[in-house]
Amino acid sequence: MADKVALKVVGEGGFVVTEAGFGADIGFEKFANIKTRYSGLEPNCVVLVATVRALKMHGGGPPVVAGRPLDHAYTSENVDLVRAGCCNLQRHIENIRKFNVPVVVAVNKFASDTDGELNAVLEEAIKYGASRAVICQHHGQGGAGAVDLANAVKETCEASKAAGQSFKFLYEDSLPIKDKIGAIAREIYAAGNVEYSPEAEAALKRYEGMGFSNLPVCIAKTQYSFSTDAAAKGAPSGHTLLVREVRASVGAGFIIAICGDMMMIPGLPTRPAFYEIDIDPATGRIVGLS
Repeated sequence: MADKVALKVVGEGGFVVTEAGFGADIGFEKFANIKTRYSGLEPNCVVLVATVRALKMHGGGPPVVAGRPLDHAYTSENVDLVRAGCCNLQRHIENIRKFNVPVVVAVNKFASDTDGELNAVLEEAIKYGASRAVICQHHGQGGAGAVDLANAVKETCEASKAAGQSFKFLYEDSLPIKDKIGAIAREIYAAGNVEYSPEAEAALKRYEGMGFSNLPVCIAKTQYSFSTDAAAKGAPSGHTLLVREVRASVGAGFIIAICGDMMMIPGLPTRPAFYEIDIDPATGRIVGLS
């Protein structure tokens, strides 16, 4: 609904940007296979955001731990480490291209990034199939730092429309649920096979018997790796996707396959807790926190 309102507001020739979420294997895959299916709106271009630091990690850099200073590897030049991590960028670009949508790679620049490292990412992105690749500095320069990205997106969208490129889904609605999960596992995660727990098998049988096999699939797994192992960086392939649990969100319109040790976010109450939080004017103490 928000996208349709935005399209009406910008009018013909305008551009609407919508965030798909983390990773082309997680956010964009769901955007493409679920949201686009229901909205009927097809993207003309995908902006894939990358950073030198993230690619260094995927190239074999030391673990990044929240709250601890970054290792020297992430704040000093190492072009070889960046190029090694571009296998991850390559996989994301190739995944997006499977939906027949052009890709613009936006490299968010950090103060510690060197020209050699940034140029390496730009070169690798184009080599692996991106239509354009640009350096973005909007964090430090505001809107002026994103002008190159805006122009790249505009030109890529116009070229895509002029060429008559047509979006395509990864799987058909008519496929069995297992085949849909298998398509995502094989084509997006590069998994070698998919295994199901007895509970997942029973749930699949039950939902297909209830007539829900025509629904698209939403896979819940770690966002840190193409596999279900958060520590497996780069572009792992041939791994096993373990489906631990299967749920049906019929109202939302999809089947959820919960993989590995991924936990679901608990549902929020209808009355948020902040209604009970206040300041006692007599004492100045905050009340309602417990």
